[in-house]
Amino acid sequence: MATIKDVARLARVSTSTVSHVLNKTRFVSPEITGRVQQAIDTLNYTPSALARGLKVNQTRTLGMLVSSSSNPFFAEVVQGVEQRCYELGYSLVLCNTQGDRERLGASLDMLQQKRVDGVIVMCTQAKLNDGAFHRHASLPLVLADWGPVDLDADLIKDSGQQGGRLATGHLLGLGHRRIGCITGPAGQRASEERLAGFRAAMAAAGLTVRQEWIVDGGFELAGGKAAMERLLALPGRPTAVFACNDMMAAGALRALADAGLAVPGDISVVGYDNIELARYLVPALTSIEQPKAKLGALAVDTLLARIQDPASPRRLLPLEPSLVIRESSAALAI
Repeated sequence: MATIKDVARLARVSTSTVSHVLNKTRFVSPEITGRVQQAIDTLNYTPSALARGLKVNQTRTLGMLVSSSSNPFFAEVVQGVEQRCYELGYSLVLCNTQGDRERLGASLDMLQQKRVDGVIVMCTQAKLNDGAFHRHASLPLVLADWGPVDLDADLIKDSGQQGGRLATGHLLGLGHRRIGCITGPAGQRASEERLAGFRAAMAAAGLTVRQEWIVDGGFELAGGKAAMERLLALPGRPTAVFACNDMMAAGALRALADAGLAVPGDISVVGYDNIELARYLVPALTSIEQPKAKLGALAVDTLLARIQDPASPRRLLPLEPSLVIRESSAALAI
């Protein structure tokens, strides 16, 4: 592999001149610049980003921790992060934690060894807190939607309570009063906030929430299917269901199809996240939109601001949810 010394030798200049040409840190005549560029092309020379990063104490590389999940929501946010990194000339190192605290620690060790400039955290571990990060206190952090609320880092929130109220209010507006809720795991902020929004909307309508109509679906396809099967097995079933993410809603639609029930004729379903898949389900899924590309870009911009000003106060940046109405919800048949 060619080195900067090889380029300097072939171009008959000093290594500092090659460095100035590469980094545009000083004027170099067009004739010498041309010789250096020709040497670079001849030798297929690629500057070492790590060496340059060590020199300026910045690698222009960001890390990102996500829970491994079949939920496309994560992939769509990561796509937004990658796009923003590309626009700004940054590289991204992506690590899946598999929901495991030890793996998270190993990933943090690796990211710090690679001298990333900062880390975007998007993990669903319910008991994750400062203790998981105490050995990496020097790493600038941003929590992108999912993460521990007590961690001393900037937090981008999805405003889950507002989204839960929107979803439930939509079903109430369609005349439904017997409404069930398929939730995510207890202890996860996204799950609990969306459930709280559901409860608040029901209370505002003067309705009592039936506890047996609230079922944990684990934020996964199979969990959503199993949760809907449990609801259908009850003596009195709801006429509408709010699923706290689209993957559980998709699983619920499968259970309803297997049971020979029509959506929305027999039962209406609303999801959350508005992942790309939602519009292609049958029927197309009514869902609460989270601006995933915006979330990814905002996470990068917030992290870079934190890197530039580590002492600035912690920021809480809410995202505004919105309702996307499709075919899976309809007025209650009298």
